[in-house]
Amino acid sequence: MILGIDPGTRVVGYGAVAATPQGPRLVEAGVVRASSRGVPERLGEIRAALDLVMERLRPEVVVVEEAFAARNVQSALRIGEGRGVVLACAVCAGARVEQMPPASAKKAVVGHGGAHKEQVAAMVARHLELEAPPQPLDASDALALALALFLRGAARRAGLPR
Repeated sequence: MILGIDPGTRVVGYGAVAATPQGPRLVEAGVVRASSRGVPERLGEIRAALDLVMERLRPEVVVVEEAFAARNVQSALRIGEGRGVVLACAVCAGARVEQMPPASAKKAVVGHGGAHKEQVAAMVARHLELEAPPQPLDASDALALALALFLRGAARRAGLPR
């Protein structure tokens, strides 16, 4: 089980895929939405909700979107706080943690690192043989992280370059 997480301090996307001999299969995807209270309270809500997700899904690996440079320093700090909560939850759940830049996940799933969120969602649906792209986009971004890690492992097992 691979769980991808797209961190934030208001909305956290998550998506789990199972690695099967037939390829990756969707297990569950969704979002955790925190209230509009202060940041510490939102982070606590996210932690509690992610603990439940981890307990329910029991992922072997959690892949988290790596931090990126933002134009707004406050936004970058908030995203970092959300990432910290996600990383701590994953480790406390006993999962191995991988971190991946958003562009790497997009490249693995779509074919280029500058893909738009809608393109990512469409290709996630294609890889997972879904009738429609997963919604909301935070969940499809999280699934893209999980798929990218799955595809990287499949390429490694086949002896292909990553």
